[in-house]
Amino acid sequence: MSTRTNEFGGEFGGITLLGKAHSLSALFIVALRAVIGGMILFAGLGKVSEWPFDAAGYLANVDPASPVSGLYALMASSPALMEVVNVVVPITQLLIGAALIAGAFVRLAALGGAMQMALFYLGGWSGDVLALFDSTLVYAVVFLTVAAFGAGRVLGLDAYIETVEVGGEALVEKFPTLRYVLG
Repeated sequence: MSTRTNEFGGEFGGITLLGKAHSLSALFIVALRAVIGGMILFAGLGKVSEWPFDAAGYLANVDPASPVSGLYALMASSPALMEVVNVVVPITQLLIGAALIAGAFVRLAALGGAMQMALFYLGGWSGDVLALFDSTLVYAVVFLTVAAFGAGRVLGLDAYIETVEVGGEALVEKFPTLRYVLG
């Protein structure tokens, strides 16, 4: 076991935030990545196992109090758009889940998961103040947490992908923007 302290921090709105991670933090971030990855993977598998998946019913019946009810109803009324949505939703859920479980392209996958959860959250909005903190909001925050902690570098493929050499140079050195999707 290492005696190094795992310090982390940042600045937000002019306030400096500093902390020290517990020695079990790496284990828990891997578990969090695997659990949230498994959750969305199985959501995608459920949609694929009941093929053909059809999101039109969900989109057409969003509570009128939702800020996206009109947009979602418009989407549901477009057969061409629904053909795309009905494939994109389950496929991206499968890809996001597999990537998170493997620890590959974690930041990109987690951002995709957070975006889906935000869209589901807005679709589930009922105008009830007590329903503001539903599970989809919690899931979105968990996805963002996994991304923020670079959870793919802990027992994940991202740690390996970053070191792959291309032309004698580490991949992330040759293509620095990959740092934004790996981790």
